[in-house]
Amino acid sequence: MGLQEVLIASGNPKKIREIRGLLAPLSVHVLTSDEVGPLPEVIEDAPTFAGNAAKKARETALATGRWCLADDSGLEVKALDGAPGVLSARFAGEHGDDEANNAKLLSLLEGKAPEQRGARFVCALALADPEGEVTAQFEGTAEGRILDAPRGSGDFGYDPLFLFTEEGHDQTGQGFAELAPEAKSVISHRGRALQKFIHHLAALEVS
Repeated sequence: MGLQEVLIASGNPKKIREIRGLLAPLSVHVLTSDEVGPLPEVIEDAPTFAGNAAKKARETALATGRWCLADDSGLEVKALDGAPGVLSARFAGEHGDDEANNAKLLSLLEGKAPEQRGARFVCALALADPEGEVTAQFEGTAEGRILDAPRGSGDFGYDPLFLFTEEGHDQTGQGFAELAPEAKSVISHRGRALQKFIHHLAALEVS
């Protein structure tokens, strides 16, 4: 029997909306804290995205007794030795202050040429069973570079500063915040990680 329902181990409404939209075609029922009540506060102190995703999935599963899908994602900038990395959401100090995070990133890259502004988004997903065992992990990345100024009005986080540069895609040369959700989901780090999760679910259905 395949997975019947899964709880998204996140309190970020924008992230939940994106994940829920990508999983909408599936038969699995997607739950959020709105349906099950408050989720445990998990300290994201692992040194990697995968480690933080696994910790969130495990602790939320143990607290709720449900299958849980957790995400940890962020931006890695080559000129900054991979920063902001796992500190992406609190790069400027306060967690989730997108405007301050973007301002700090632009300040650190001020004066650098386009070829010195290479970056990538990374998304790690972890799936944990109701006993807290992490049964599967997935990763997706998207390559690009950091713009000199924000572009577009969509989405959240560092998206207004991220130009997608991978060759061979309809979205090449466009900013993440300029893309419609359906177009972004095809090539985004989270969309790619979720596609691997979807393939995993399909394998469970036939196992």
